[in-house]
Parts: sequence; structure tokens; C-alpha cells
Amino acid sequence: MSRSLPQWFLFDLDGTLLDSLPGIESSVRAAFTACRMPQLHTNLREMIGPPIRAILSRAGEIQDEKSLDCLEREFRADYDTQGWRKTVCFPHTGSVLRLMRERGYRLLAISNKPRHISIRILDNERILELFEEIVTRDSRSPAYAGKEEMIGAIQAQRHISSTNCLMVGDTIEDAKAAASAGIRFAFMSHGYGTVDETSSVPVAWRLGSLSEFLPLLEINND
Repeated sequence: MSRSLPQWFLFDLDGTLLDSLPGIESSVRAAFTACRMPQLHTNLREMIGPPIRAILSRAGEIQDEKSLDCLEREFRADYDTQGWRKTVCFPHTGSVLRLMRERGYRLLAISNKPRHISIRILDNERILELFEEIVTRDSRSPAYAGKEEMIGAIQAQRHISSTNCLMVGDTIEDAKAAASAGIRFAFMSHGYGTVDETSSVPVAWRLGSLSEFLPLLEINND
């Protein structure tokens, strides 16, 4: 497999660029308290990635739609006002992304987070301007079904070939979305998910931090 980097990068947010676990955990606790429901699972690390309704369902082992409506409403109320402020970039994220832009790489972000919160966090972390576009499930109506659909829409709108694109993420969902789109995948092991070494889903790079892209940038710059 070629080790050269493509021109286009699609970055997941939670667990890839952003350490969002503290804020999500705090707002999930607030939601269960407000709805007077027991939170059966308090370690949410491996649950981060899917839409928040799925996380709330797993955290409380709840399937009832009315209960989930209450939890999601209270989560949004807390997260949109204070929970999001506990989200920060992983180390070196800003400097690596800026170097990528200086080298001519094209950066896009895709996320299951709501658009307004994604933009607010990226702006607060001073990296919003580094992305040409932020695509979230609610970036259109009807909403995107998932990341596979987001990737397909981006490729079609910007005429990006599969060979000239790399998805960077931290979950098997990200890896499968990239595989379905026929693009390479870089797995960030500092995140919240896992992609097993024996998985049939292809992984082009396994990186412990975003700074591990730096030697690859140097190779491409030669």
C-alpha cells in the first residue's frame, strides 16, 4: 500500500481531534438526574462516537422512547450551556492542522455532534478556520443517516476521488464508513473506540497522536 498522503483529509471530531469525554460525561449525569432515572453505566469512554441518544440508551439500558426524549432534552440543555466548555483539543492538534494547511492539504470535519455545537467548540479551540467545511448529521434536512452518507455527499459535491482522500477517526464506525466509501482510514488510538488488529476493515495507519502525522508530512514534502 502506498504510504503517501492524499490531498483531502476528513477528520472525525470526538476522540480524534477533541477530548470531549469530560463534557459528555458531565451532561449525561445531569440528564439522568434531571429525569430522575438511574444511570447504570458511568464509564462512557467506549460509548462515545454514536449520536447522543444511542449513548444515553446504553448508559441507562433504556429503550423507551419517552424516557429517551427526556434524557436527550435534558442532555442538550446542559451540554449546550456548559458541558461543551469542558471539551478541549488533544495535544498538538492545532499545530499539526496548521502545518497541514500550510503544506496545501485540504481539511474537512465530519461528526455526529450537532452542527452548532461542533462549530462553537472548534471556534473556541481556535481551529475552526482551518477547515473548509464542517459536515454533521443535521447539516441538511433530512439529516444524514450516518458518516458513510456524509462522506459520499462530500465526495460528490467536491469531486474528490477515493484515492485522494483519507478518513481519520477513532472508532469502528469511522473505519467502516471509510471502507464503504473506498477511502483509506487512519485510526487514532488515543480516542474512545477500538479497531482490532484482526479486523477485516482495512486500516492504513495506526497513530497514537496527531503529531505522528508529522513524519508522513515530511516524506510527502520531499
